[in-house]
Amino acid sequence: MDAASKPSPINHRTASGGFKTSEGTLYVSKPFRSKSSKKLRALITFAPRKSHFDITNEATGSNEFRGFFSLFWISIFIFTIRTYVRSIEASGRPLNLDFATMFSQDAITLAISDAVLVLCTGMCVPFAMLVSKGWIRYYWTGVIIQHLFQTSVLFIAVTWTFNRQWPWVQSGFLTLHSLVMIMKMHSYMTVNGHLQQVTEQSQSLLDHLRETTEAFGGWQKALSDARAHRAELDAQMANSSSQDDGTQESTPTRTPEIQPGAHSSYVDSHTATALRRRLAAQIPTPPAENASGIETEPRPMLNNGPHPLVDHPAGEISSLAKEYTELQSELTSTGPENITWPNNITFKNFAVYQLIPTLVYELEYPRTEKIRPGYLFEKTVATFGTFALLYTVTESFILPFIPTTDQSFLRSLLDLALPFMIAYLLLFFIIFECICNGFAELSYFADRQFYEDWVSHPDLNRWNSTSWDEFSRKWNKPVHAFLLRHVYAPILSYELSRTSAMFVTFLLSACVHELVMVVVSQKFRMYLFVLQIVQIPMIVISRIPIVKRNKLLGNIVFWLGLYAGFPLLCVAYVTY
Repeated sequence: MDAASKPSPINHRTASGGFKTSEGTLYVSKPFRSKSSKKLRALITFAPRKSHFDITNEATGSNEFRGFFSLFWISIFIFTIRTYVRSIEASGRPLNLDFATMFSQDAITLAISDAVLVLCTGMCVPFAMLVSKGWIRYYWTGVIIQHLFQTSVLFIAVTWTFNRQWPWVQSGFLTLHSLVMIMKMHSYMTVNGHLQQVTEQSQSLLDHLRETTEAFGGWQKALSDARAHRAELDAQMANSSSQDDGTQESTPTRTPEIQPGAHSSYVDSHTATALRRRLAAQIPTPPAENASGIETEPRPMLNNGPHPLVDHPAGEISSLAKEYTELQSELTSTGPENITWPNNITFKNFAVYQLIPTLVYELEYPRTEKIRPGYLFEKTVATFGTFALLYTVTESFILPFIPTTDQSFLRSLLDLALPFMIAYLLLFFIIFECICNGFAELSYFADRQFYEDWVSHPDLNRWNSTSWDEFSRKWNKPVHAFLLRHVYAPILSYELSRTSAMFVTFLLSACVHELVMVVVSQKFRMYLFVLQIVQIPMIVISRIPIVKRNKLLGNIVFWLGLYAGFPLLCVAYVTY
Protein backbone atom coordinates (compact mmCIF):
# COMPACT_ATOMS: atom_id res chain seq x y z
CA MET A 1 0.00 0.00 0.00
CA ASP A 2 1.33 3.44 -0.87
CA ALA A 3 2.38 5.95 1.74
CA ALA A 4 -0.07 8.65 0.82
CA SER A 5 -3.39 6.89 0.90
CA LYS A 6 -5.75 7.37 3.82
CA PRO A 7 -7.16 4.01 4.77
CA SER A 8 -10.25 3.52 6.86
CA PRO A 9 -10.43 -0.24 7.34
CA ILE A 10 -13.74 -1.54 8.63
CA ASN A 11 -13.14 -3.84 11.60
CA HIS A 12 -16.69 -4.85 12.60
CA ARG A 13 -20.19 -3.58 13.33
CA THR A 14 -20.73 -2.08 16.75
CA ALA A 15 -23.62 -2.97 19.03
CA SER A 16 -25.25 0.36 18.14
CA GLY A 17 -25.10 -0.45 14.42
CA GLY A 18 -22.10 1.68 13.51
CA PHE A 19 -19.17 0.73 11.30
CA LYS A 20 -15.93 0.72 13.30
CA THR A 21 -13.05 2.12 11.23
CA SER A 22 -9.39 2.82 11.94
CA GLU A 23 -10.19 6.40 12.97
CA GLY A 24 -13.54 6.07 14.74
CA THR A 25 -17.09 4.81 14.28
CA LEU A 26 -19.22 5.76 11.27
CA TYR A 27 -23.01 5.75 11.54
CA VAL A 28 -25.23 5.83 8.43
CA SER A 29 -28.90 6.33 9.23
CA LYS A 30 -31.80 4.95 7.25
CA PRO A 31 -33.33 7.40 4.76
CA PHE A 32 -35.88 9.73 6.38
CA ARG A 33 -38.01 12.78 5.56
CA SER A 34 -37.94 15.88 7.70
CA LYS A 35 -41.14 17.78 8.43
CA SER A 36 -39.99 20.71 6.30
CA SER A 37 -39.03 18.68 3.24
CA LYS A 38 -40.40 15.65 1.39
CA LYS A 39 -36.99 14.79 -0.04
CA LEU A 40 -35.40 11.59 1.24
CA ARG A 41 -32.07 12.08 2.96
CA ALA A 42 -29.83 10.32 5.46
CA LEU A 43 -27.62 11.38 8.35
CA ILE A 44 -23.95 10.36 8.36
CA THR A 45 -22.28 10.66 11.76
CA PHE A 46 -18.63 10.13 12.66
CA ALA A 47 -17.66 9.51 16.30
CA PRO A 48 -13.86 9.78 16.89
CA ARG A 49 -12.01 7.20 18.97
CA LYS A 50 -10.97 7.78 22.57
CA SER A 51 -8.23 6.11 24.58
CA HIS A 52 -9.24 3.24 26.86
CA PHE A 53 -8.34 4.95 30.15
CA ASP A 54 -9.97 8.27 29.24
CA ILE A 55 -12.68 8.94 31.82
CA THR A 56 -14.88 10.39 29.03
CA ASN A 57 -14.81 7.08 27.12
CA GLU A 58 -18.33 5.70 27.46
CA ALA A 59 -17.35 2.22 26.23
CA THR A 60 -14.62 1.45 28.77
CA GLY A 61 -16.36 3.51 31.43
CA SER A 62 -19.12 0.89 31.53
CA ASN A 63 -16.73 -2.08 31.50
CA GLU A 64 -17.17 -4.51 34.38
CA PHE A 65 -13.46 -4.38 35.19
CA ARG A 66 -13.34 -0.59 35.44
CA GLY A 67 -13.32 -0.79 39.23
CA PHE A 68 -9.92 -2.49 39.18
CA PHE A 69 -8.54 0.59 37.46
CA SER A 70 -9.68 2.72 40.40
CA LEU A 71 -8.42 0.08 42.84
CA PHE A 72 -4.97 0.20 41.22
CA TRP A 73 -4.61 3.95 41.70
CA ILE A 74 -5.94 3.86 45.28
CA SER A 75 -3.50 1.08 46.13
CA ILE A 76 -0.59 2.92 44.54
CA PHE A 77 -1.53 6.08 46.45
CA ILE A 78 -1.67 4.25 49.81
CA PHE A 79 1.61 2.49 49.02
CA THR A 80 3.25 5.84 48.20
CA ILE A 81 2.03 7.48 51.43
CA ARG A 82 3.37 4.50 53.38
CA THR A 83 6.72 4.90 51.61
CA TYR A 84 6.86 8.60 52.51
CA VAL A 85 6.03 7.93 56.18
CA ARG A 86 8.69 5.25 56.51
CA SER A 87 11.25 7.50 54.81
CA ILE A 88 10.44 10.37 57.21
CA GLU A 89 10.83 8.02 60.18
CA ALA A 90 14.18 6.77 58.88
CA SER A 91 15.82 9.92 57.44
CA GLY A 92 13.61 12.84 58.41
CA ARG A 93 12.42 13.55 54.86
CA PRO A 94 9.89 11.85 52.56
CA LEU A 95 12.25 11.31 49.65
CA ASN A 96 15.90 11.38 48.75
CA LEU A 97 16.39 14.01 46.03
CA ASP A 98 19.59 12.55 44.56
CA PHE A 99 17.68 11.29 41.51
CA ALA A 100 16.10 14.72 40.98
CA THR A 101 19.55 16.33 41.15
CA MET A 102 20.78 13.88 38.54
CA PHE A 103 18.03 14.31 35.94
CA SER A 104 17.99 18.12 36.35
CA GLN A 105 21.69 18.33 35.59
CA ASP A 106 22.51 20.62 32.63
CA ALA A 107 18.75 21.16 32.10
CA ILE A 108 19.14 24.47 30.24
CA THR A 109 21.57 22.98 27.73
CA LEU A 110 19.22 20.03 27.23
CA ALA A 111 16.26 22.36 26.63
CA ILE A 112 18.23 24.41 24.07
CA SER A 113 19.45 21.24 22.33
CA ASP A 114 15.91 19.92 22.11
CA ALA A 115 14.63 23.24 20.75
CA VAL A 116 17.31 23.21 18.03
CA LEU A 117 16.30 19.65 17.17
CA VAL A 118 12.65 20.62 16.74
CA LEU A 119 13.46 23.74 14.72
CA CYS A 120 15.71 21.87 12.31
CA THR A 121 12.78 19.64 11.33
CA GLY A 122 11.32 22.73 9.62
CA MET A 123 13.76 22.07 6.77
CA CYS A 124 11.22 19.50 5.58
CA VAL A 125 8.92 22.30 4.35
CA PRO A 126 11.38 23.91 1.84
CA PHE A 127 12.27 20.38 0.70
CA ALA A 128 8.60 19.56 0.05
CA MET A 129 8.14 22.89 -1.75
CA LEU A 130 11.05 22.15 -4.09
CA VAL A 131 9.60 18.69 -4.74
CA SER A 132 6.12 20.07 -5.47
CA LYS A 133 7.54 22.58 -7.98
CA GLY A 134 9.44 19.81 -9.75
CA TRP A 135 12.86 21.27 -8.96
CA ILE A 136 13.76 18.05 -7.13
CA ARG A 137 12.71 14.67 -8.44
CA TYR A 138 11.71 12.69 -5.37
CA TYR A 139 12.53 9.36 -6.97
CA TRP A 140 15.43 9.07 -6.47
CA THR A 141 17.23 12.34 -5.89
CA GLY A 142 14.81 13.44 -3.19
CA VAL A 143 14.99 10.05 -1.45
CA ILE A 144 18.78 10.32 -1.22
CA ILE A 145 18.64 13.90 0.11
CA GLN A 146 15.95 12.90 2.62
CA HIS A 147 17.88 9.97 4.08
CA LEU A 148 21.16 11.91 4.21
CA PHE A 149 19.40 14.66 6.17
CA GLN A 150 17.73 12.22 8.57
CA THR A 151 20.97 10.33 9.15
CA SER A 152 22.81 13.60 9.81
CA VAL A 153 20.23 14.67 12.41
CA LEU A 154 20.50 11.34 14.23
CA PHE A 155 24.31 11.31 14.06
CA ILE A 156 24.59 14.85 15.42
CA ALA A 157 22.12 14.16 18.23
CA VAL A 158 23.87 10.97 19.35
CA THR A 159 27.33 12.54 19.09
CA TRP A 160 26.16 15.56 21.09
CA THR A 161 24.82 13.39 23.92
CA PHE A 162 28.11 11.50 24.11
CA ASN A 163 30.16 14.71 24.13
CA ARG A 164 28.04 16.27 26.90
CA GLN A 165 28.54 13.19 29.12
CA TRP A 166 24.93 13.46 30.29
CA PRO A 167 23.40 11.00 32.76
CA TRP A 168 21.17 8.30 31.34
CA VAL A 169 17.92 10.28 31.72
CA GLN A 170 19.08 13.25 29.59
CA SER A 171 20.82 11.03 27.05
CA GLY A 172 17.79 8.77 26.70
CA PHE A 173 15.36 11.67 26.39
CA LEU A 174 17.25 13.48 23.62
CA THR A 175 17.91 10.25 21.71
CA LEU A 176 14.28 9.14 21.89
CA HIS A 177 12.99 12.59 20.92
CA SER A 178 15.44 12.65 18.01
CA LEU A 179 14.05 9.33 16.79
CA VAL A 180 10.49 10.66 17.09
CA MET A 181 11.37 13.78 15.08
CA ILE A 182 13.13 11.66 12.44
CA MET A 183 10.07 9.45 12.05
CA LYS A 184 7.86 12.53 11.69
CA MET A 185 10.20 14.04 9.11
CA HIS A 186 10.43 10.78 7.21
CA SER A 187 6.67 10.43 6.98
CA TYR A 188 6.18 14.07 5.94
CA MET A 189 8.80 13.96 3.19
CA THR A 190 7.85 10.49 1.99
CA VAL A 191 4.15 11.29 1.65
CA ASN A 192 4.73 14.59 -0.15
CA GLY A 193 7.36 12.99 -2.38
CA HIS A 194 5.01 10.16 -3.26
CA LEU A 195 2.25 12.63 -4.13
CA GLN A 196 4.60 14.25 -6.65
CA GLN A 197 4.72 10.91 -8.44
CA VAL A 198 0.95 10.49 -8.18
CA THR A 199 0.47 13.94 -9.74
CA GLU A 200 2.69 13.01 -12.68
CA GLN A 201 0.91 9.68 -13.15
CA SER A 202 -2.45 11.41 -12.97
CA GLN A 203 -1.48 13.96 -15.62
CA SER A 204 -0.09 11.24 -17.89
CA LEU A 205 -3.29 9.23 -17.52
CA LEU A 206 -5.42 12.30 -18.29
CA ASP A 207 -3.44 12.87 -21.48
CA HIS A 208 -3.98 9.24 -22.43
CA LEU A 209 -7.70 9.61 -21.70
CA ARG A 210 -7.91 12.65 -24.00
CA GLU A 211 -6.18 10.73 -26.77
CA THR A 212 -8.56 7.80 -26.34
CA THR A 213 -11.65 10.01 -26.67
CA GLU A 214 -10.49 11.08 -30.13
CA ALA A 215 -11.65 7.71 -31.46
CA PHE A 216 -15.14 8.42 -30.06
CA GLY A 217 -15.68 11.88 -31.51
CA GLY A 218 -13.42 13.97 -29.27
CA TRP A 219 -13.40 15.18 -25.68
CA GLN A 220 -16.61 17.22 -25.74
CA LYS A 221 -18.51 14.47 -27.51
CA ALA A 222 -17.32 11.95 -24.92
CA LEU A 223 -18.47 14.19 -22.07
CA SER A 224 -21.86 14.62 -23.74
CA ASP A 225 -22.25 10.86 -24.21
CA ALA A 226 -21.28 10.26 -20.58
CA ARG A 227 -23.88 12.76 -19.33
CA ALA A 228 -26.54 11.18 -21.53
CA HIS A 229 -25.66 7.72 -20.29
CA ARG A 230 -25.77 8.95 -16.70
CA ALA A 231 -29.21 10.47 -17.32
CA GLU A 232 -30.46 7.13 -18.66
CA LEU A 233 -29.19 5.30 -15.57
CA ASP A 234 -30.78 7.87 -13.25
CA ALA A 235 -34.08 7.61 -15.12
CA GLN A 236 -34.05 3.83 -14.79
CA MET A 237 -33.35 4.13 -11.07
CA ALA A 238 -36.12 6.70 -10.62
CA ASN A 239 -38.62 4.48 -12.46
CA SER A 240 -37.74 1.44 -10.35
CA SER A 241 -38.06 3.38 -7.10
CA SER A 242 -41.35 5.04 -8.08
CA GLN A 243 -42.96 1.62 -8.64
CA ASP A 244 -42.97 1.07 -4.87
CA ASP A 245 -45.33 3.79 -3.58
CA GLY A 246 -45.98 2.01 -0.31
CA THR A 247 -42.52 2.76 1.02
CA GLN A 248 -43.39 6.41 1.63
CA GLU A 249 -45.67 5.57 4.54
CA SER A 250 -42.97 3.52 6.31
CA THR A 251 -40.24 6.07 5.75
CA PRO A 252 -39.17 7.68 9.04
CA THR A 253 -39.96 11.38 9.41
CA ARG A 254 -37.95 12.00 12.56
CA THR A 255 -34.36 13.22 12.36
CA PRO A 256 -32.05 10.50 13.74
CA GLU A 257 -30.26 11.13 17.00
CA ILE A 258 -26.65 12.31 16.80
CA GLN A 259 -24.07 10.39 18.81
CA PRO A 260 -22.50 12.40 21.67
CA GLY A 261 -19.29 14.19 20.62
CA ALA A 262 -19.77 13.18 16.99
CA HIS A 263 -19.62 15.11 13.73
CA SER A 264 -22.54 14.80 11.31
CA SER A 265 -23.62 15.71 7.79
CA TYR A 266 -26.64 15.05 5.55
CA VAL A 267 -26.56 13.27 2.18
CA ASP A 268 -29.19 12.07 -0.25
CA SER A 269 -30.64 8.59 0.16
CA HIS A 270 -28.86 7.08 -2.86
CA THR A 271 -25.45 8.19 -1.57
CA ALA A 272 -26.22 6.83 1.88
CA THR A 273 -27.32 3.47 0.48
CA ALA A 274 -24.19 3.17 -1.64
CA LEU A 275 -22.00 4.12 1.33
CA ARG A 276 -23.70 1.61 3.62
CA ARG A 277 -23.21 -1.19 1.09
CA ARG A 278 -19.60 -0.24 0.60
CA LEU A 279 -18.93 -0.22 4.33
CA ALA A 280 -20.69 -3.54 4.80
CA ALA A 281 -18.64 -5.06 1.98
CA GLN A 282 -15.42 -4.13 3.80
CA ILE A 283 -16.33 -5.97 7.02
CA PRO A 284 -13.99 -8.94 7.07
CA THR A 285 -15.43 -12.37 7.42
CA PRO A 286 -13.55 -14.31 10.11
CA PRO A 287 -10.37 -14.53 8.03
CA ALA A 288 -7.37 -16.74 8.21
CA GLU A 289 -4.89 -15.00 10.45
CA ASN A 290 -2.44 -12.68 8.79
CA ALA A 291 0.78 -14.63 8.57
CA SER A 292 2.86 -11.53 9.08
CA GLY A 293 1.39 -10.58 12.43
CA ILE A 294 1.10 -7.01 11.20
CA GLU A 295 -2.24 -5.58 10.22
CA THR A 296 -2.78 -4.65 6.61
CA GLU A 297 -5.18 -1.98 5.40
CA PRO A 298 -7.77 -2.08 2.63
CA ARG A 299 -8.00 0.56 -0.03
CA PRO A 300 -9.65 3.79 1.03
CA MET A 301 -13.10 4.82 -0.02
CA LEU A 302 -13.19 7.61 -2.55
CA ASN A 303 -14.48 10.81 -1.05
CA ASN A 304 -14.36 13.07 -4.10
CA GLY A 305 -16.74 13.07 -7.05
CA PRO A 306 -15.71 10.78 -9.90
CA HIS A 307 -14.60 12.08 -13.27
CA PRO A 308 -17.63 12.60 -15.58
CA LEU A 309 -16.28 10.05 -18.07
CA VAL A 310 -16.71 7.16 -15.65
CA ASP A 311 -20.30 7.06 -16.97
CA HIS A 312 -19.21 6.78 -20.61
CA PRO A 313 -20.79 3.76 -22.34
CA ALA A 314 -17.41 2.75 -23.80
CA GLY A 315 -15.62 0.45 -21.36
CA GLU A 316 -12.13 1.66 -22.35
CA ILE A 317 -12.92 5.31 -21.57
CA SER A 318 -14.84 4.44 -18.42
CA SER A 319 -11.97 2.32 -17.12
CA LEU A 320 -9.39 5.05 -17.71
CA ALA A 321 -11.64 7.62 -16.04
CA LYS A 322 -12.06 5.42 -12.97
CA GLU A 323 -8.30 4.96 -12.71
CA TYR A 324 -7.82 8.71 -13.05
CA THR A 325 -10.43 9.31 -10.31
CA GLU A 326 -8.60 6.99 -7.94
CA LEU A 327 -5.31 8.79 -8.52
CA GLN A 328 -6.98 12.15 -7.99
CA SER A 329 -8.50 10.91 -4.73
CA GLU A 330 -4.99 10.38 -3.34
CA LEU A 331 -4.22 14.06 -3.93
CA THR A 332 -7.21 15.32 -1.91
CA SER A 333 -7.95 14.65 1.74
CA THR A 334 -11.06 12.73 2.74
CA GLY A 335 -12.01 15.19 5.49
CA PRO A 336 -14.36 18.17 5.40
CA GLU A 337 -11.64 20.64 4.39
CA ASN A 338 -10.76 18.73 1.18
CA ILE A 339 -7.10 19.77 1.27
CA THR A 340 -5.47 19.17 -2.09
CA TRP A 341 -1.77 18.58 -2.62
CA PRO A 342 0.41 20.72 -2.82
CA ASN A 343 -1.74 23.28 -0.94
CA ASN A 344 -0.86 21.43 2.27
CA ILE A 345 2.83 22.36 2.04
CA THR A 346 3.00 25.33 4.40
CA PHE A 347 4.89 26.04 7.62
CA LYS A 348 1.57 26.32 9.47
CA ASN A 349 0.46 22.87 8.30
CA PHE A 350 3.82 21.40 9.33
CA ALA A 351 3.70 23.09 12.75
CA VAL A 352 0.25 21.64 13.40
CA TYR A 353 1.52 18.21 12.29
CA GLN A 354 4.37 18.52 14.78
CA LEU A 355 1.88 19.15 17.58
CA ILE A 356 -0.36 16.24 16.64
CA PRO A 357 0.68 13.06 18.50
CA THR A 358 1.10 10.89 15.42
CA LEU A 359 4.09 9.68 13.42
CA VAL A 360 2.26 9.25 10.10
CA TYR A 361 1.57 12.33 7.99
CA GLU A 362 -1.82 12.79 6.33
CA LEU A 363 -3.25 15.64 4.29
CA GLU A 364 -6.00 15.99 6.90
CA TYR A 365 -6.79 14.40 10.26
CA PRO A 366 -10.09 13.87 12.09
CA ARG A 367 -10.54 16.99 14.23
CA THR A 368 -12.43 18.08 17.30
CA GLU A 369 -14.40 21.33 17.41
CA LYS A 370 -12.89 22.98 20.49
CA ILE A 371 -10.29 22.77 23.24
CA ARG A 372 -11.71 21.76 26.63
CA PRO A 373 -9.84 23.58 29.43
CA GLY A 374 -11.13 21.14 32.04
CA TYR A 375 -9.83 18.19 30.06
CA LEU A 376 -6.39 19.82 29.68
CA PHE A 377 -6.30 20.53 33.41
CA GLU A 378 -7.17 16.91 34.15
CA LYS A 379 -4.37 15.59 31.92
CA THR A 380 -1.87 18.10 33.33
CA VAL A 381 -2.64 17.12 36.92
CA ALA A 382 -2.54 13.43 35.96
CA THR A 383 0.87 13.91 34.30
CA PHE A 384 2.51 15.53 37.31
CA GLY A 385 0.75 13.28 39.81
CA THR A 386 1.76 10.10 37.98
CA PHE A 387 5.30 11.42 37.56
CA ALA A 388 5.49 11.91 41.34
CA LEU A 389 4.52 8.26 41.78
CA LEU A 390 7.05 7.20 39.15
CA TYR A 391 9.76 9.21 40.87
CA THR A 392 8.93 7.60 44.23
CA VAL A 393 9.14 4.08 42.80
CA THR A 394 12.41 4.83 41.01
CA GLU A 395 14.04 6.62 43.95
CA SER A 396 12.93 4.19 46.64
CA PHE A 397 12.71 0.78 44.98
CA ILE A 398 14.89 0.75 41.86
CA LEU A 399 18.01 2.90 42.34
CA PRO A 400 18.87 1.46 45.79
CA PHE A 401 18.72 -2.04 44.32
CA ILE A 402 20.81 -1.47 41.20
CA PRO A 403 22.91 -4.66 41.07
CA THR A 404 26.64 -4.86 41.64
CA THR A 405 29.12 -7.42 40.34
CA ASP A 406 29.20 -9.31 43.65
CA GLN A 407 25.41 -9.58 43.99
CA SER A 408 23.40 -12.68 43.11
CA PHE A 409 21.88 -12.52 39.64
CA LEU A 410 18.59 -14.13 40.71
CA ARG A 411 18.35 -11.90 43.80
CA SER A 412 18.71 -8.82 41.59
CA LEU A 413 15.90 -10.03 39.35
CA LEU A 414 13.69 -10.69 42.37
CA ASP A 415 14.35 -7.23 43.86
CA LEU A 416 13.71 -5.35 40.63
CA ALA A 417 10.89 -7.29 38.92
CA LEU A 418 7.91 -5.67 40.66
CA PRO A 419 9.32 -2.09 40.86
CA PHE A 420 10.22 -2.15 37.17
CA MET A 421 6.77 -3.42 36.21
CA ILE A 422 5.08 -0.66 38.24
CA ALA A 423 7.43 1.94 36.76
CA TYR A 424 6.67 0.67 33.26
CA LEU A 425 2.90 0.89 33.78
CA LEU A 426 3.19 4.41 35.23
CA LEU A 427 5.45 5.57 32.39
CA PHE A 428 3.07 4.02 29.86
CA PHE A 429 0.17 5.93 31.43
CA ILE A 430 2.08 9.24 31.45
CA ILE A 431 3.11 9.04 27.80
CA PHE A 432 0.13 7.48 26.05
CA GLU A 433 -2.77 8.57 28.24
CA CYS A 434 -1.67 11.94 29.64
CA ILE A 435 0.88 13.55 27.29
CA CYS A 436 -0.52 12.24 23.99
CA ASN A 437 -4.09 13.14 24.94
CA GLY A 438 -2.95 16.57 26.12
CA PHE A 439 -1.25 17.36 22.81
CA ALA A 440 -4.21 15.87 20.93
CA GLU A 441 -6.52 18.27 22.74
CA LEU A 442 -4.26 21.26 21.99
CA SER A 443 -4.06 20.34 18.29
CA TYR A 444 -7.80 19.46 17.92
CA PHE A 445 -6.81 15.89 17.05
CA ALA A 446 -9.80 13.55 17.34
CA ASP A 447 -8.22 10.11 16.95
CA ARG A 448 -7.14 9.34 20.52
CA GLN A 449 -6.38 5.63 20.20
CA PHE A 450 -2.67 5.78 21.05
CA TYR A 451 -2.78 2.27 22.44
CA GLU A 452 -5.14 -0.67 22.40
CA ASP A 453 -6.10 -3.12 25.09
CA TRP A 454 -3.56 -5.75 24.05
CA VAL A 455 -6.35 -8.13 23.13
CA SER A 456 -7.25 -9.81 19.86
CA HIS A 457 -11.05 -9.70 20.08
CA PRO A 458 -12.56 -6.23 19.47
CA ASP A 459 -15.42 -6.67 21.94
CA LEU A 460 -13.23 -7.46 24.97
CA ASN A 461 -11.61 -4.77 27.11
CA ARG A 462 -9.09 -6.84 29.02
CA TRP A 463 -5.31 -6.60 29.18
CA ASN A 464 -4.70 -10.20 28.23
CA SER A 465 -2.28 -10.43 25.31
CA THR A 466 -1.43 -14.02 24.60
CA SER A 467 1.51 -13.40 22.25
CA TRP A 468 4.31 -10.91 21.70
CA ASP A 469 3.19 -9.95 18.20
CA GLU A 470 -0.22 -8.97 19.61
CA PHE A 471 1.46 -6.88 22.30
CA SER A 472 3.90 -5.23 19.87
CA ARG A 473 1.01 -4.19 17.59
CA LYS A 474 -1.16 -2.68 20.28
CA TRP A 475 0.84 -1.20 23.14
CA ASN A 476 2.30 1.65 21.02
CA LYS A 477 -0.04 2.46 18.14
CA PRO A 478 1.83 5.55 16.78
CA VAL A 479 5.07 3.61 16.26
CA HIS A 480 3.20 0.56 14.96
CA ALA A 481 1.37 2.73 12.41
CA PHE A 482 4.68 4.23 11.28
CA LEU A 483 6.35 0.82 10.87
CA LEU A 484 3.31 -0.53 9.06
CA ARG A 485 3.08 2.40 6.64
CA HIS A 486 6.74 3.24 6.03
CA VAL A 487 8.64 -0.01 6.61
CA TYR A 488 6.42 -3.08 6.32
CA ALA A 489 4.23 -1.95 3.39
CA PRO A 490 7.14 -0.65 1.23
CA ILE A 491 8.96 -3.97 1.74
CA LEU A 492 5.89 -5.84 0.50
CA SER A 493 5.92 -3.65 -2.62
CA TYR A 494 9.22 -5.30 -3.57
CA GLU A 495 7.33 -8.61 -3.82
CA LEU A 496 8.88 -10.06 -0.67
CA SER A 497 6.88 -12.40 1.50
CA ARG A 498 5.03 -11.18 4.57
CA THR A 499 7.37 -13.23 6.75
CA SER A 500 10.39 -11.49 5.22
CA ALA A 501 8.77 -8.09 5.63
CA MET A 502 7.99 -8.85 9.27
CA PHE A 503 11.57 -9.97 9.89
CA VAL A 504 13.05 -6.80 8.36
CA THR A 505 10.62 -4.67 10.39
CA PHE A 506 11.60 -6.43 13.62
CA LEU A 507 15.27 -6.14 12.68
CA LEU A 508 15.03 -2.39 12.17
CA SER A 509 13.07 -1.97 15.40
CA ALA A 510 15.64 -4.03 17.32
CA CYS A 511 18.53 -1.96 15.92
CA VAL A 512 16.85 1.31 16.94
CA HIS A 513 16.10 0.02 20.46
CA GLU A 514 19.70 -1.14 20.86
CA LEU A 515 20.95 2.26 19.70
CA VAL A 516 19.01 3.87 22.56
CA MET A 517 20.57 1.44 25.05
CA VAL A 518 24.05 2.13 23.66
CA VAL A 519 23.55 5.86 24.22
CA VAL A 520 22.00 5.41 27.68
CA SER A 521 24.43 2.81 29.04
CA GLN A 522 27.54 3.92 27.10
CA LYS A 523 28.02 0.21 26.32
CA PHE A 524 27.71 -1.90 23.18
CA ARG A 525 26.33 -5.21 24.42
CA MET A 526 23.41 -6.14 22.06
CA TYR A 527 21.32 -7.57 24.93
CA LEU A 528 18.12 -5.75 23.98
CA PHE A 529 18.70 -6.50 20.29
CA VAL A 530 18.92 -10.22 21.02
CA LEU A 531 15.81 -10.17 23.22
CA GLN A 532 13.79 -8.49 20.48
CA ILE A 533 14.97 -10.86 17.77
CA VAL A 534 14.10 -13.80 20.04
CA GLN A 535 10.49 -12.61 19.84
CA ILE A 536 10.29 -13.84 16.24
CA PRO A 537 10.57 -17.60 17.05
CA MET A 538 8.31 -16.97 20.08
CA ILE A 539 5.71 -15.51 17.73
CA VAL A 540 5.98 -18.57 15.49
CA ILE A 541 5.55 -20.88 18.50
CA SER A 542 2.52 -18.90 19.73
CA ARG A 543 0.78 -19.64 16.42
CA ILE A 544 1.02 -23.40 16.79
CA PRO A 545 -2.64 -24.50 17.14
CA ILE A 546 -2.19 -26.29 20.47
CA VAL A 547 -0.45 -23.25 21.96
CA LYS A 548 -2.80 -20.74 20.37
CA ARG A 549 -5.87 -22.45 21.82
CA ASN A 550 -4.52 -22.23 25.39
CA LYS A 551 -5.21 -18.53 26.01
CA LEU A 552 -4.52 -18.71 29.75
CA LEU A 553 -1.10 -20.26 29.27
CA GLY A 554 -0.24 -17.72 26.58
CA ASN A 555 -1.29 -14.84 28.81
CA ILE A 556 0.77 -16.16 31.76
CA VAL A 557 3.86 -16.60 29.57
CA PHE A 558 3.41 -13.08 28.19
CA TRP A 559 3.21 -11.42 31.64
CA LEU A 560 6.10 -13.48 33.03
CA GLY A 561 8.20 -12.44 30.05
CA LEU A 562 7.32 -8.80 30.62
CA TYR A 563 8.05 -9.12 34.34
CA ALA A 564 11.46 -10.69 33.71
CA GLY A 565 12.47 -8.55 30.75
CA PHE A 566 12.96 -5.17 32.46
CA PRO A 567 15.10 -6.29 35.43
CA LEU A 568 17.00 -8.68 33.17
CA LEU A 569 18.04 -5.79 30.91
CA CYS A 570 18.93 -3.64 33.92
CA VAL A 571 21.14 -6.34 35.45
CA ALA A 572 22.74 -7.14 32.09
CA TYR A 573 23.61 -3.57 31.08
CA VAL A 574 24.65 -2.41 34.56
CA THR A 575 26.65 -5.43 35.70
CA TYR A 576 28.06 -6.98 32.53
